Amino acid sequence: MIHRLADCMNPNVPESTNVWQFCVVFPKCKIGENCNICANVLIENDVVIGNNVTIKCGVQVWDGITLEDDVLVGANTSFTNDMYPRSHNKDWKLLRTRVCRGASIGAGCVILPGLTIGEGAMVGAGSVVTKDIPAGELWMGNPARFYKKIEDVDISR
Repeated sequence: MIHRLADCMNPNVPESTNVWQFCVVFPKCKIGENCNICANVLIENDVVIGNNVTIKCGVQVWDGITLEDDVLVGANTSFTNDMYPRSHNKDWKLLRTRVCRGASIGAGCVILPGLTIGEGAMVGAGSVVTKDIPAGELWMGNPARFYKKIEDVDISR
């Protein structure tokens, strides 16, 4: 379902995926099955979104971001793709970010560029992620730091 008030320029969004109002979806991104793209989300061209992904309201998914299967991105999370951004910089370097299968990112997080958030990992709401997060760990804070191992997460779907 693509909401009539969404600007979805991608003809390949699966019917099982919902794109809600006021979203902007660029034509060349890849979006999987059974996703829920909530209101006011922007998805650029060089983006890969797996199956069963939920992106809550107010998230921008910039070029170079990969969200693997079963990922949750909380509302108003900010991804970045340039470590040293400057206006009109023709020499900027795209740094790719990967959020691995089953990971969850809480609302209002900031994810610096070029990082990997491991399989089944969790990021607490409001955290600023400045380092890779290993699989199966909960990190939180500013900057985000290890809090505990997550023992009860089943991502074997």
